[in-house]
Amino acid sequence: MRKIIVLSFITIDGVMQAPGGPKEDTSGGFKYGGWTAPHQDKASGKMMQKQMKPADLLLGRKTFDIFAHYWPEHADFWPGINDVTKYVMSKTMKKSDWENSVFLKSLADIKKLKNSKGSDIKVWGSAELIQLLLKNDLVDELWLNIFPLTLGKGKKLFDKGTIPAAFKLTESLVTPSGMIFANYKRSGKVKTGTMGA
Repeated sequence: MRKIIVLSFITIDGVMQAPGGPKEDTSGGFKYGGWTAPHQDKASGKMMQKQMKPADLLLGRKTFDIFAHYWPEHADFWPGINDVTKYVMSKTMKKSDWENSVFLKSLADIKKLKNSKGSDIKVWGSAELIQLLLKNDLVDELWLNIFPLTLGKGKKLFDKGTIPAAFKLTESLVTPSGMIFANYKRSGKVKTGTMGA
């Protein structure tokens, strides 16, 4: 069985929309595209290199479109991105010029992929896909890159698909610019109790 790891750039209030640039995703009138740029530093760069180690990708169609237009020509910044398999959840797309792209149509296809042999599967961006994965308890790890700002509006990481689930912190880092890297792995059901008891 393969692990599904969700990597997400989020604000303190959970917005994940258009972290990379002003034109990345303006849907819903979003005005703050590129909100991660002012917070980059050497510490975050090293952590990002670690997160970008080659692994197969699972992407929603919109994120795939963004990636397919950019990464084939900029693979120097993400070694192996063209070589790994890009699994794309889409009911409309069937092919792409980007090498090693495979199209999935259903939740059953994702479950079959998860139960296959191979590398870990990393999910970048892909807000709607993440909701589907969370709703069906298919996320093994969350790698959250939390930025020191709030945006109020925008697509959020934890929206309509989240179910009660417990996670355990496995790695963390706070950078000089105030970014928090927090990696969590799934650890069973939510436990409750009384404070101080």
